[in-house]
Amino acid sequence: MLLRYRGSEGMLAWAFHRISGVAIWLFVVVHVVDIYLVGGDPKAYDTILKVYASLPGRIGETLLGAALLYHALNGLRIITMDFWPALTVYHRQLWYASWIVFLAVGLPGAFLILKPAFGL
Repeated sequence: MLLRYRGSEGMLAWAFHRISGVAIWLFVVVHVVDIYLVGGDPKAYDTILKVYASLPGRIGETLLGAALLYHALNGLRIITMDFWPALTVYHRQLWYASWIVFLAVGLPGAFLILKPAFGL
């Protein structure tokens, strides 16, 4: 059956981990290109820096930060269950705990990233 998963915490953690990993990989590719432009085409690099400083650029940085934070926290959850298999019965609680940390760290981080775009 194509849709045998029903969106439980384990499946969502798996999907978000893969999506955040792909997003991080895409950032690395873009970052390599923009760093190349420092020496290859400084004017293009300056243009890219203006894009990064704009509201859409700041939103992109916020999403990148969210992807990095989620990927790291979920990775720690996975490592915890790998080293202490008895904790796998608490995988839901660990996932929700990682979301609490994600919000506690991510919301202030998002505010700091977005603040300059709004002139604050």
